[in-house]
Amino acid sequence: MKRTLLIFLIVFIVMQFIQTEQSNEAIVKDNEIKAPLEVFTILKQSCYDCHSDNVKWPWYSKIAPASWIISSHVNSGRDALNFSQWETYTKEEKEKELKDIYRTVYAVMPLPSYIWLHPEADLTKEQRSLIRKWTGVRK
Repeated sequence: MKRTLLIFLIVFIVMQFIQTEQSNEAIVKDNEIKAPLEVFTILKQSCYDCHSDNVKWPWYSKIAPASWIISSHVNSGRDALNFSQWETYTKEEKEKELKDIYRTVYAVMPLPSYIWLHPEADLTKEQRSLIRKWTGVRK
């Protein structure tokens, strides 16, 4: 038993040397999404930690293997949609993203694993409806 615990401890320590990049790009205000204050506040509170260049990296995001999972989620989120780069999108890209927001905000986003650690990011039914209305997408 002691030997097994020692092996796990050594593996855990070695894992800490395999770090991922956790960066934030400089925010260009002109590129950031322009939305009504109420919608922008909701997006900032519930979406920006995965879908912007303004991620608040929590302390546990520095500890492997959590660091690997969190970095992967942020990179995937930024690749899918980056509110900090919104104004660099073409009109067609914006329309596609608005449709995706309309579809995913209803039940898929924020991810349950994120809400588990950040309950303040959970969206109410009213907030989800407000965002869907803001997108301008018709069913």
